[in-house]
Amino acid sequence: MTTPPTARPAAPATPARDWRAPAAACTTVILWASAFVSIRSAGEAYSPGALALGRLLAGTLTLGVILLVRREGLPSRAAWPGIVGSGLLWFGLYMVVLNWAEQQVDAGTAAMIVNIGPILMALLGAKLLGEGLPRRLLTGMTVSFAGAVVVGLSMSGHGDSSALGVLLCLVAALSYAGGVVAQKPALRHGSPLQITTFGCLTGTVACLPFSGVLVSEAAAAPLPATLNMVYLGVFPTALAFTTWAYALARTTAGRMGATTYAVPAMVVLMSWLLLDEVPAPLTVTGGLLCLAGVAVSRTRARGRRTDGGPAVAEAGQVTGDRP
Repeated sequence: MTTPPTARPAAPATPARDWRAPAAACTTVILWASAFVSIRSAGEAYSPGALALGRLLAGTLTLGVILLVRREGLPSRAAWPGIVGSGLLWFGLYMVVLNWAEQQVDAGTAAMIVNIGPILMALLGAKLLGEGLPRRLLTGMTVSFAGAVVVGLSMSGHGDSSALGVLLCLVAALSYAGGVVAQKPALRHGSPLQITTFGCLTGTVACLPFSGVLVSEAAAAPLPATLNMVYLGVFPTALAFTTWAYALARTTAGRMGATTYAVPAMVVLMSWLLLDEVPAPLTVTGGLLCLAGVAVSRTRARGRRTDGGPAVAEAGQVTGDRP
């Protein structure tokens, strides 16, 4: 009598990749890139503080309506330190200081200096959140930062950049990185919509001293400038900051920071398509470097299999699940 062959155990099914977080990150990058085009128009009629307040008011109103419709209510008490920290640093200080900086230095110089923000974000995330610094992340960020410098150099004007403008750009980069690192722990205790809504509200309250300036400038501002300010609040703020929070809750601060290096490349493309500003070859090269660095930073290294089991992922890598 023959012995039937032993059935081999079925291989474990490979889990389907969740594309929602990458899609959310892409939405954020596209909308933040579009903000540079709108700021160019709105900034001609509104001062830095007034523009920040108007943008935040539109964003808070939009987010508040969505929060009420979805009946999400208040986040837990444990989320509030991160909400207040990100609201003051990122929604408040960053927006005002960046608007002010771009009046003191040209766009290229501002882009070069502010783009140290993602590097600071990765370092702070490793130090304060224990996220680690994978080699591919560091390599990708180095390539992207080099691309951002190339884009900045190609777009820099010939005028002198003030010391005040450079200092403001540094403050913007620090507040940007600090705000993201403060927001990350809060996402464990509330939904992305809750954290974004109340962070935006915190920034709005912090900018209320600019209310009088906003009212007087809105009375004299042309309609396109005001519409661009509203657009900044509804899309690059309300929508893009929510999709950012959704993606950040499912990855590390360092990897999300690296993803934002795609913004300079998108700005170059949008300026070409919407403003008919044909990019110089050096600008295109810098944009491609930014995208290449993002691609490297988003890949996962395969670990060596030492026991016949699945490869161990590189330290600090993440999956589509909430950490």
